[in-house]
Amino acid sequence: MNGNELLAGQTPKGPLSLMKRVYKYVLPEVRAELARWRSVADAIPDPELRKQAIDSMTSKQFHCEGGGVYAAGNLAQRHVLIPLIVALQTISDYLDNLCDRSTSLDADDFRLLHQSMIDAVTPGAEPRNYYALRAEQDDGGYLQALVDKCRAMVAELPGYRHVQPLVAELVQLYGDLQVYKHIAREKREPALQAWWESHAYRYPELMWNEFAAATGSTLGMFMLFLAATDPSLDGALAKRIREGYFPSICGLHILLDYLIDQAEDEMGGDLNFCSYYADQSMLNDRLAGMVRSARRAADELPFSSFHRMIVEGLVALYLSDPKVKGQKSVKATAKRLMKGSPWTRVFFWLNSHWIRKAL
Repeated sequence: MNGNELLAGQTPKGPLSLMKRVYKYVLPEVRAELARWRSVADAIPDPELRKQAIDSMTSKQFHCEGGGVYAAGNLAQRHVLIPLIVALQTISDYLDNLCDRSTSLDADDFRLLHQSMIDAVTPGAEPRNYYALRAEQDDGGYLQALVDKCRAMVAELPGYRHVQPLVAELVQLYGDLQVYKHIAREKREPALQAWWESHAYRYPELMWNEFAAATGSTLGMFMLFLAATDPSLDGALAKRIREGYFPSICGLHILLDYLIDQAEDEMGGDLNFCSYYADQSMLNDRLAGMVRSARRAADELPFSSFHRMIVEGLVALYLSDPKVKGQKSVKATAKRLMKGSPWTRVFFWLNSHWIRKAL
């Protein structure tokens, strides 16, 4: 098929159209979906699992709201996309909390937990005890319910068979990152470096920390879900979309996230992928290059204007975050990245400031 025919007539035409869909449909429906999962989490019997499930939804609600933007690409299918995106992102955020604030440092435990994400995007996967290697066990069926919701929703996507192996690959990489990132502190960097060595030949343009950052993004998965709402999708186009998003757009997404979190990660002794550049100048140059790469990748994809809005929106969202003001070096990076910005990025930057004040 001609790539330009994918989702023809469905995607928003510009920033105003996109934000209208986001405010009118996406945000209210994402929040309603999260409220339903919050009521399930409230009933989790194990106090530690209940705490981490609730905390993950409370502190990371914006992850689901941001991911929900992909449902704006095909409003007619938002009844499938929003529950799917919210359920998968909620699994991701819950597991991140379980590993980050863990009672365990066991890599096998972390890998078994993240098997739930692989099962969530794998039709026909058998239920299993994802908590088998940790002390906390009884979540009242919460995690399995999230997995089952994802599988029910992907079954509604007419083009899912074309994206399923690509989504599974991204989920596998995401799980690998979470395992290596959360093991004992002295083992983290060697494990991440060894992991990179097995993938480096595919991404010669990247540094190891940039590859690791890219694997931490769920945006490629969500875009493939959106693409799969189109019955005319084929395997070649699905692969083109995956290659457009990973590593360029996904890498930019997570490096921006790490950029603004540098101060709090340093305070907490947490791993931050922006800390591996030789100096601030190198960080600025590499990030500017990631922005250019992401924009080029967006321009080469079907309905490129939608992807360009995603890229400009990412830059605007993170660089308008209040955390930027309190960090002199981050503020300087933000100033450089915003210099000469296209009007779309400026629009989203102003909009991000406005919505933070309004909420």
